[in-house]
Amino acid sequence: MKVLVTGATGFIGANVVRHLLARGDQVRCLVRKPNALLDGLDVELSTAPLVPREPSELAELLAAVDGCEGIFHIAGVYENGPAARRKMRDVHVYGTRALCDVAVRAGVRRLVLCSSSVTVGFGSRDAPGDEDTPLDPTPVYGSTGPLRWYYDTKFQAEELATGWGGVEVVVVNPDFVVGAFDIKPTSGQLILTMARHWLPVYPLGGKCFIDADDCAVAHLAAMDRGLPGRRYLLGNENLSYREMMGLVAQVVGRRPPILPLSTAALRVGAAGLDLLAALKPHGAERPDRRVLLSMQEARYRSGARARRELGMPATPLRDSIDKAYRWFCDQGYC
Repeated sequence: MKVLVTGATGFIGANVVRHLLARGDQVRCLVRKPNALLDGLDVELSTAPLVPREPSELAELLAAVDGCEGIFHIAGVYENGPAARRKMRDVHVYGTRALCDVAVRAGVRRLVLCSSSVTVGFGSRDAPGDEDTPLDPTPVYGSTGPLRWYYDTKFQAEELATGWGGVEVVVVNPDFVVGAFDIKPTSGQLILTMARHWLPVYPLGGKCFIDADDCAVAHLAAMDRGLPGRRYLLGNENLSYREMMGLVAQVVGRRPPILPLSTAALRVGAAGLDLLAALKPHGAERPDRRVLLSMQEARYRSGARARRELGMPATPLRDSIDKAYRWFCDQGYC
């Protein structure tokens, strides 16, 4: 099978590309510029613009999908700098629209859209949310700001793609992914921080975690047998941050955190972030206050549908943390 992959130079995309190659697929990667994650891989590269703005650029994107049976749209961006809203809209909404358009023109059979768990409702550990759990975004993500823009653009991409005629679309919604090839790093930043320093505190909330390889397997299965128009939450293990950080401590050889982080203290820190934003608006890598405050809440979700319909495996999180830590150390991050 010949496929086009966007986001191949990122964490999830790098894992998906390796699983595609392992089963013998022909892979073409749509990239702005290659990075080390593609070194030595038998892939074809295209630098066609994801969002064509003139006829010649549209022709480049059409050439990129030519001959492909499937598209994995994994490219995504989360930023909190001054251009964050525009960048997220370009990649998530306009990029999805462009790919749906050229997919129909080129006769591509199916597009797998990698969205996010932020568009999926959540619940308690005993009653986790799933793909059908309603979500009112304003109390959760606010009415404006980076996290709300991320939600809006991801949700709009889902609505746009699943309503597009002429190409089958399957949506996957990864939750907290842990594993190798986290080049930025993103979710692995907590692992690196704990490897370098003892963290005495832990947030009060929790999340649904998934191994990066399991996430990649689910992407391939969504292409092969996912139901068109259907969403699949990709997550396996609901753990509190205290439990998750305890596993990290075991892997990296540190003491586990011992003190709960009070919401009041976190709000003070979040207020400091707002001040930092005012003083340094171009600090795109600073933490977002709503992201920090969300870590005080139990936001548990169920990946039962993906396990049942896609055969998504369930690797223990400790093994995922170990894979991530070993990769970081091999790359000199530690």
